[in-house]
Amino acid sequence: MQLRKIVSGGQTGADQGALAACVQSRFPYGGWVPKGRRSEKGRVPAKYRMRQHWSRHYPPRTEKNVVESDGTVVFTFGPPDGGSRLTIDFARQHRKPWLAVDLTMSRDAAAAKVVRWVNRRLPDGAVLNVAGSRRSKAPGIHMAVKRVIREVLDRLADGDLLRSSSGRRTRPKPHAASGRRA
Repeated sequence: MQLRKIVSGGQTGADQGALAACVQSRFPYGGWVPKGRRSEKGRVPAKYRMRQHWSRHYPPRTEKNVVESDGTVVFTFGPPDGGSRLTIDFARQHRKPWLAVDLTMSRDAAAAKVVRWVNRRLPDGAVLNVAGSRRSKAPGIHMAVKRVIREVLDRLADGDLLRSSSGRRTRPKPHAASGRRA
């Protein structure tokens, strides 16, 4: 499974963590930001090439990113609330697949959860919307999302190959009860 692009709304925290991962990995990214490139810290940094929505408000750009993507992952510490909850509501409204990831789990577990979901729910060549908590509500989320998204991109590029303890690359073993990967 390959992703074609990751989009985000450009807010501090989860959104910019995903964008930073894309920039570092040289992976295609984009998305809609509010008019004036508005974020809680002023302006979305110019290094992130994003499209400006006609509205200065957050909800219209959030909805646009949901609608123009094939699915949405929402990263939080704990249950989604505020803008994260709104993102999920837009995904439901527009009948788009979504996944909430509570980053209190390990980076490896979070990345594995996202990779499984992408492989099961999104078409090959999909556009993935990444959203979640802003930095002021979830300190540390920028780096957590950046690390998870980098791991997700690496795993998807490798065909979800895992390294065994000997260092050799192997495919994950199917789950014994269902015949599907765990």
